[in-house]
Amino acid sequence: MNKPNFYNCIRKNIFNVLTQTQVESIEAILNECVNIIDNRWVAYIFGTTYHETAYRMVPVEEIGKGKNKQYGKKVKQNGEPYEYPDKIYYGRGFVQLTWYENYERMGNILNIPLLEQPELALNHEISAKILVEGMTRGLFTGKKLSNYFNSTKEDWINARRIVNGLDRATTIASYSKRFFQCIVSNSDQNIT
Repeated sequence: MNKPNFYNCIRKNIFNVLTQTQVESIEAILNECVNIIDNRWVAYIFGTTYHETAYRMVPVEEIGKGKNKQYGKKVKQNGEPYEYPDKIYYGRGFVQLTWYENYERMGNILNIPLLEQPELALNHEISAKILVEGMTRGLFTGKKLSNYFNSTKEDWINARRIVNGLDRATTIASYSKRFFQCIVSNSDQNIT
């Protein structure tokens, strides 16, 4: 990927203006994607982030912090209550990680105390690791990028199942395709 062309393209066709914090977030994601050879994967990671952060491209806390959701209470996915840690596991980060078990699993994978300190998911680098690990390994829903983008398949719509069923699948596919065009772009021309 030609980074200057990528940044010129996303500034022109997606963001107009990028803040330093957004650039830091984008760089953290690019650093985590360095070993990914399929540009469609990278594009879908960016499209998902763009949607999940409400176009901000920085790690965010879920609006409402899980209010009226089961994961917004001190219960595990099976309904079993917990007392420790004294935290609520609402959505945080680039991909809105939720539930006690998901924080615990991701903390173990990354070797960080995410269950005890869920706010770590708001750190650019950690959030990027959660995002890329979850989407490439199928840690969010059991579905992963290779299920939808491989040598015989390109399914921008159903790839949403990696994170959240088919919620806004067409919209996220559209964002992802715009990022893909910027990733493969050799110039800063407008894309449609």
